[in-house]
Amino acid sequence: MTAITIAIDCMGGDLGPSVMIPSACKALAKYPYLSLILVGLPDRIEPELVRLDGRFSDRIKIKAASQIVDMSEKPSTALRKKKDSSMSVALTSVAEGEAQACVSAGNTGALMVLSRYILKMITGVSRPAITSTLPTEQGNTRLIDLGANVDCSAKQLYEFALMGSAMVSALEHKAKPKVGLLNIGSEAIKGNEQTKETAELLEQSAYLNYIGYVEGNDVYRGVADIIVCDGFVGNVLLKGSEGVARLLISRLRKEFERNFLTKLLSAIVMPVLQAFGRRINPDQYNGASFIGLQGIVIKSHGAANQQATLAAIEEAIREVENNVPIKIKDQLEEQLRQYKLL
Repeated sequence: MTAITIAIDCMGGDLGPSVMIPSACKALAKYPYLSLILVGLPDRIEPELVRLDGRFSDRIKIKAASQIVDMSEKPSTALRKKKDSSMSVALTSVAEGEAQACVSAGNTGALMVLSRYILKMITGVSRPAITSTLPTEQGNTRLIDLGANVDCSAKQLYEFALMGSAMVSALEHKAKPKVGLLNIGSEAIKGNEQTKETAELLEQSAYLNYIGYVEGNDVYRGVADIIVCDGFVGNVLLKGSEGVARLLISRLRKEFERNFLTKLLSAIVMPVLQAFGRRINPDQYNGASFIGLQGIVIKSHGAANQQATLAAIEEAIREVENNVPIKIKDQLEEQLRQYKLL
C-alpha cells in the first residue's frame, strides 16, 4: 500500500488527547502504511504517548500548536485570533502537502471556516457541505448536508448531489449511484419551492441517477445511495437517528437484564444481539466529511470515544486511498460547465 500521512488535531473535542492519541495508536497498529502528525500542545500530547506502547514512534510526528479553539468559540474569532491553534496547524499541514488529510473533533463551525480559508474550495462550489453515512436495510446511504448550510438554494443542493454522487462512485466504485431528494412526500406537488426547483435541476442531469423524492420513512430502506437535503433538516435527521439507535441498544440490554429467565435467554441470543448492536451503533459511522474543499477534512463527533474516533481516522484513510477531492473536482466541473452553472 502507498504510504499515507494524516494530521490529527489532538486538542479538539470534549476529551482531547486522552481519546485522540489512544485512537491514533490503534489506527497505527491496524494500518502499517499509516503515519500520523499529532498536532497540539506538546506537554499534553507527550504524557499520553508515554503511557502507550512506544513501538509507533517512527510513524508519529508531534507538531506544536500554542492555541486551542474552544468548542463554544465563534468561527470568526478562531479565524482572526487563533492562527496557531491545533486546528489551523493541522489544516495547514494538509495545505502544504505534509499530510493528505486532517481529522478533528473540534468546533464544527470553526473547522469549516478554517478549512475554507486554508484549503480553499473547488472551483464552482459555492459552499462546502458535510456528509456521512447511515445504515440501511441494503447497506449504507450517504446523507448530505448535515449542518454546514442551514439555508440552501436549488443550485447548492444540486452541487451537493453532484459531489455526493462523485464521492460514492469513488469510495464504493458504483458507476451510477442512486440520488434521492429528501421531501415530505413522493408526489411532484409536495415540498417547498426550493425542493421543487432542486428536483427540476436533478431531473435534467444526464450524469446523475436521480430517483426522485425520498420520504423520511424511506431513508433506512436503502432506496438511494445519496440523499440530499439542506443542513438544518439533515442535522436534525442525523441526531434523531443517533438517539433512536442508542435508545434501542439501551432498551434491549435492560429488557434482557430484567430477571433470571431473560438473562438466560440473553445468553442464547447474545451473538445476534451483539451483531445487531454493532450494525446500528452510531460510533462505527463516526467521521463526517467536509466536501467541496481542495483537501480531505474529517469531523469526528466532539464526544466521540476511542472506537468512534478510530472510525473517523479510517474514513480519512479511505478518502485518501480513493483520491476523493480530485474525483469530485473533475466530475463537478464537467457537469457544472455542461449546465452553464460554472
